[in-house]
Amino acid sequence: MSMAPRTDTQSPAHVADRHDLIRVHGARVNNLQDVSIEIPKRRLTVFTGVSGSGKSSLVFHTIAAESQRLINETYSAFVQGFMPTLARPEVDVLDGLTTAIIVDQQRLGADPRSTVGTATDANAMLRILFSRLGQPHIGSPNAFAFNVPTVRASGALTVDRGAAKTRAVKKTFTRTGGMCTRCEGRGTVSDIDLTQLYDDSKSIAEGAFTIPGWKSDSFWTVRVYAESGLLDPHKPIRKFTKREMQDFLYREPTKVKVEGVNLTYEGLIPKIQKSFLSKDKEALQPHIRAFVERAVTFTTCPECDGTRLSEAARSSRIDGINIADACAMQISDLAGWVRGRDEPTVAPLLTALQRTLDSFVEIGLGYLSLDRPSGTLSGGEAQRVKMIRHLGSSLTDTTYVFDEPTAGLHPHDIQRMNDLLLRLRDKGNTVLVVEHKPQTIAIADHVVDLGPGAGTAGGTVCFEGTVEGLRAGGTVTGRHLGDRTALKQTVRKPTGKLPIRGATTHNLRDVDVDIPLGVLAVVTGVAGSGKSSLVHGSIPAGSGVVSVDQGAIKGSRRSNPATYTGLLEPIRKAFAKANGVKPGLFSANSEGACPHCNGAGVIYTDLAMMAGVATTCEECEGKRFEASVLDHHFGGRDISEVLAMSVAQAEEFFGDGEARTPAAHRILGRLADVGLGYLHLGQPLTTLSGGERQRLKLATHMAEKGGIYVLDEPTAGLHLADVEQLLGLLDRLVDSGKSVIVVEHHPAVMAHADWIIDLGPGAGHDGGRIVFEGTPTDLVATRSTLTGEHLAAYVGA
Repeated sequence: MSMAPRTDTQSPAHVADRHDLIRVHGARVNNLQDVSIEIPKRRLTVFTGVSGSGKSSLVFHTIAAESQRLINETYSAFVQGFMPTLARPEVDVLDGLTTAIIVDQQRLGADPRSTVGTATDANAMLRILFSRLGQPHIGSPNAFAFNVPTVRASGALTVDRGAAKTRAVKKTFTRTGGMCTRCEGRGTVSDIDLTQLYDDSKSIAEGAFTIPGWKSDSFWTVRVYAESGLLDPHKPIRKFTKREMQDFLYREPTKVKVEGVNLTYEGLIPKIQKSFLSKDKEALQPHIRAFVERAVTFTTCPECDGTRLSEAARSSRIDGINIADACAMQISDLAGWVRGRDEPTVAPLLTALQRTLDSFVEIGLGYLSLDRPSGTLSGGEAQRVKMIRHLGSSLTDTTYVFDEPTAGLHPHDIQRMNDLLLRLRDKGNTVLVVEHKPQTIAIADHVVDLGPGAGTAGGTVCFEGTVEGLRAGGTVTGRHLGDRTALKQTVRKPTGKLPIRGATTHNLRDVDVDIPLGVLAVVTGVAGSGKSSLVHGSIPAGSGVVSVDQGAIKGSRRSNPATYTGLLEPIRKAFAKANGVKPGLFSANSEGACPHCNGAGVIYTDLAMMAGVATTCEECEGKRFEASVLDHHFGGRDISEVLAMSVAQAEEFFGDGEARTPAAHRILGRLADVGLGYLHLGQPLTTLSGGERQRLKLATHMAEKGGIYVLDEPTAGLHLADVEQLLGLLDRLVDSGKSVIVVEHHPAVMAHADWIIDLGPGAGHDGGRIVFEGTPTDLVATRSTLTGEHLAAYVGA
């Protein structure tokens, strides 16, 4: 019996169909000021607003965070004990949430063992493929894994069998791994330049060591070598015997007595490796980092030729291709190779691998190779790699949360990303996107504009509605949505040139180019065309270049703009001098810390598998300092009041009057120049957005003496209104005598350039060539490249 289709006039809509909104009421996370908002489900909603206006706080730290916390609560208490604990966001009501999948710009792990292949499923599938079809057959998939060492073990295994007698069973265990034994799967071997560690013409007593901090009177280091009894401290190092040299450089840790004190003597090489090389290079002090870069050289492993794999793993081939060759192929080429395999026994595996590789190509990452270290991917590339596993997903009614998915994309590539976002929406998913680019804002079904300013001046919803409504509205975003930077009529004349000859890094094809100095030079081209390879990988060493890249800032919740920029140092000294006490008292991480909360300002209570609770410290009321420290004043303020100031307020405070401190004022001036005047000096670094972190880096580098600045996509995370301020900053840098080289896709920066170098014409092996050099006006006039076409459309030429 056929049933007539139901119409709305026949019966009321089903009660389940009413849940078509995500409702947020009273959100107060970070700088959000009691925000209440309703977001439509199964639509594409774009969140806009100036950098620091509260977009991430609303989307990531409120909606997505609560969704993930509620999902975690569905697991048993036992399982939750192994999961990260998430605190409930500060919000009154969150209703209508669906499962949230976060695709953010967090860099993929920079572990030297991590590659694009290991970060996705592609490498695992390739290993299975070679273990099944490779000739000669060498073993299981582990035999092709560069992170798995070959292991052999044998011994007696004691087995207890209830009332039966205990019996020892002889067992032998073997596991064949694919790891290269020389480099241990890293692809590179490190070599320490001994001439950077000591002067061999001197003796230890004469101060032979040239390692930072290793003075000849240092008890814990140098005196152990001098007075261990193993070496002659008065003999020049070059005259050491073979045995003395072995003890000096490589001896295993040995207990020795120095003036009756038990100490450990260890060879110089392992000592240096533990004290300097085992630490994150970015976290080291600048002079220590410079020493490490001088003393340690990394060369391609001579045994595996950088493939990371053992000889056995490289000997097994499918139609003449081994797994190292497959991983080194451009992914678009590898997809073609896999498509050519026709083997019914592994058909499901080939189909799955084919789908994964095609997703790379579809998402615009076909120019990568699977052996590319994951730490070398930009934030935008990392985000797109994470998207791959979601493209073919059968899940619907899911909330996808994206953080500037167009970061690092050429205008030509943005359309492809827009299509992917719309595809996810059309499958019945809710797509929430934090974005600044007008091309992506234009495809939104719903727009939420936060502001009006940044920091405490933001955190409110200024507009909700359609893109047309945003254009007509009077908000900062609405006013700037149609902004167009005009082409420069007159460009600066170069004062010199930076020659690059025969550049072959990654996909560059023997590139020769002269980058003009004393001007604003912009290097552009589609994603994967070789821009970063040219600017970061090919500029000759010793050129005096200061590089400000997109690497994440290292810092805990105890780090803040004052500690990161070195601003706290002159402030502490000024307080100490004015009050006649030690500078250490004015550090919340040192002597002046509140003893109750150890200078954190809050007490963290761990509740095992439940979310931990942070409560403001009752002793110091969140000020982080001991009460006696706050009795000391400078310019009428105590140290906690100074750290609570914004950069703009502090610049005025330390500029003149009794609190005049030129050293602090200079640093604050640089922070204000990069548009961070609204940040609070004591604000934890963990609360800063991506754009804020990069500008904080730029401010610290502006103090360095280098005459050439290389900036990697400085508009990343910048609102349309802030781009104008950035262009002003770049002009000031050039006018002050600096040379500025910018890797950038933003048409406003291209239009403002004095000189453009365009790479292409495509990505990967279709790129790596200079396709245009000249002024922006010439590029628009010729329209000979993809960049030229998009720039011409942007300026309306």
